[in-house]
Amino acid sequence: MIRPHGGRLVNRFSKKDLSSEELAEMPAIEVSTDISREIENIGDGVFSPLEGFMGENSLQSVLDHMRLPDDTAWTLPILLDVNAGDGISPGDEILLKYGDLPLATMDVEEKFGFDKSEIAQKVYKTTDPTHPGVNKTLSLTEVFISGRISVINRLPSDFELFHLSPVETRCLFREKGWRTVVGFQTRNPPHMGHEYVQKTALTFVDGIFINPVIGRKKAGDFRDEVILQSYEELLKHYYLRDRAMMSILQTEMRYAGPREAVFHALIRKNYGCSHFIVGRDHAGVGNFYGPFDAHEIFEEFPDLGITPVFFSSFFHCERCGGVSNEKTCPHDGSRVHYSGTDIRRMIESNQVPPANCMRPEIAKVILGFKHPFVE
Repeated sequence: MIRPHGGRLVNRFSKKDLSSEELAEMPAIEVSTDISREIENIGDGVFSPLEGFMGENSLQSVLDHMRLPDDTAWTLPILLDVNAGDGISPGDEILLKYGDLPLATMDVEEKFGFDKSEIAQKVYKTTDPTHPGVNKTLSLTEVFISGRISVINRLPSDFELFHLSPVETRCLFREKGWRTVVGFQTRNPPHMGHEYVQKTALTFVDGIFINPVIGRKKAGDFRDEVILQSYEELLKHYYLRDRAMMSILQTEMRYAGPREAVFHALIRKNYGCSHFIVGRDHAGVGNFYGPFDAHEIFEEFPDLGITPVFFSSFFHCERCGGVSNEKTCPHDGSRVHYSGTDIRRMIESNQVPPANCMRPEIAKVILGFKHPFVE
């Protein structure tokens, strides 16, 4: 099986049992839901080789070179911002908590400031605040802290039944006899084009790992429960049980386009995937990125250790009688392109998308929700 990114799967769950009195004596910082999930992802090894939040040198290296200081490929900052006057100093051991729930301890190594506009420009190629990732970056405080963490507790989730750690997925892949696995990143319910891409890639490997992003998304995206129930129906009716499995990735969408495509590939490498599907405008938003920027960026990472599988456009061809793509279909005038915008409009109008666009079982699930979209 493919090795984790950086050579080993990180495990930052605490091995020491701290008493409530010991935890109460530590300086404490309350963190958001998004940061709580990042803590868990570091602890589980989803973000291997990271063992904590990035310091200034690592941040600058990622921004300038898309690599960590040791030359390991890494494309997105993983940062913890704090209030300037919180009294935290390098050398402190602090508690990261969510409400009253202690999540992790952290050995603070650095406390530093950084130009948030520089972060936005280099990660997202824009400082336009209408970009959701830029907006989130510019809303951070002026101070960051870095250091290794030791995770104590997981934040409860409404989707625990769908959650598997990289250790668990790797065990399941071995049990299934999957030597090659293709990962599929999604933040939408599946339409026929998605199914076509997945099954085309599955033809060449032992199994497919469908890994929906569960977490903060922009307004207008589908709600988490809609995505999960839709994929449950797809897997139930249209996949062999011994060739497909699903688990969630609990993190926020950053909408960082090409950089996020590489980041998504590295995460699936840690889960045990040997291949990763990269679609048209992967992790894009609006018109901030070119349709194939997320394909071209992989040319800069010959040492990535996971094989990207690129798909461009796909559509339903009336003359071919099914889903096709620009390499297989000669019928320009018979193509019906899949449009997420059109699907959303139909659902908003309580219309059932046509069967050549979306499986009836999937449409039924989505239309069963009174409010299927993030508001």
